[in-house]
Amino acid sequence: MSRFPVTEPFDSGLLEVGVRSPRAADGNQVYYEQVGNPEGMPVLYVHGGPGAGCSVRARGAFDPQRHRHILFDQRNCGRSLPHAGDPATDLSANTTENLIADMELLREHLGIDAWMLYGGSWGSTLIIAYAERHPERVTSVLIPSVTTTDREGVYWLYEGAGRIFPEAQDRFREYIPAAERGEDVFDLLAAYGRLMAHPDPDVRARTAQEWMTWEDAVISQEANGSPGAYSARVDDARLAFVRICAHYFSNIGFLEDGELIRNAGKLAGIPAIFVHGRMDLGCPAKTAWDLAKAWPGSELVVIEDSGHTGSTAFEAAIKDAIERLTAINPG
Repeated sequence: MSRFPVTEPFDSGLLEVGVRSPRAADGNQVYYEQVGNPEGMPVLYVHGGPGAGCSVRARGAFDPQRHRHILFDQRNCGRSLPHAGDPATDLSANTTENLIADMELLREHLGIDAWMLYGGSWGSTLIIAYAERHPERVTSVLIPSVTTTDREGVYWLYEGAGRIFPEAQDRFREYIPAAERGEDVFDLLAAYGRLMAHPDPDVRARTAQEWMTWEDAVISQEANGSPGAYSARVDDARLAFVRICAHYFSNIGFLEDGELIRNAGKLAGIPAIFVHGRMDLGCPAKTAWDLAKAWPGSELVVIEDSGHTGSTAFEAAIKDAIERLTAINPG
């Protein structure tokens, strides 16, 4: 993640956000920070998960001399408040549409006319959704590891991949009592979400560990995927990650199934580069391929030796894409 020097923010804060427009206060505050050059090319980093938050290393994703790099923690994770690690935190207002509205409010708050969007995995879903609703506010897009959080993609990640990791999938499924698993994988994910709001902290901790064990299994064959890249998260960060993931994926990202690729044609004219690992077992390359075909003028770069967690060639391709997109629109 740190392709350039990591510098301290020149600005940070908590932004009061609301439910919808006209915006009504709902108690949520979204943390944001800005690093790099205040006069540089604006770039918004959209983190994955959902619920992963932004790390300090993410500050080094862009050149601090050339870019005005904005990072934010999506609702209820990272340094945003209230935190999903607390089971009393209500997630009902944590939806894709509200995250899009938060991004727009942040853009307005910072006085930015339009910005480049960067982010992968869940972050790519949110980027595409935002761009389709506000194309005039997007100068370019760079996505490492594409997913659109549609029914097929969520099903593959938590059910289909079990064809490769059957023992891990059995453990993931059988942690939930049979009577509570429901009829499909989406019911199973919802059951995990209910346990992540359990009043007993031991139940929440065990549930989070089972979820992380499955996530680790899916990336376990990647050079950068072990040991325990997901399980390395600790304490409230781990609890929030799992709770928010279960919330979103059991609801198929709060999106109409297939809408992001179906509507990608309206993004014609926005330069976009997708970098995707051929060996990404969590987010198969077919989604990136379909998005590139549907987004006129976009470019897909497939990295043969990479999975979801990247590789040296993957990082080189991202850095090259940053250079090319910066040259197109230097700010």
